[in-house]
Amino acid sequence: MKKYGRPIEEWKDLIHSSPLTTHMELVNCLKAEYGLGHGHANALVEHTLAEQSGN
Repeated sequence: MKKYGRPIEEWKDLIHSSPLTTHMELVNCLKAEYGLGHGHANALVEHTLAEQSGN
């Protein structure tokens, strides 16, 4: 995924390994640390957390 500079699997690994636990903490981290827009960060976190919880 060229727009993000990393494949989605790398973003998901980063989210999984983060000490942050809430949706918005993770979204804000991706925005602040990696320059993602809110919509993209939100979608990555939502998708990753949903997979984690089995939904």
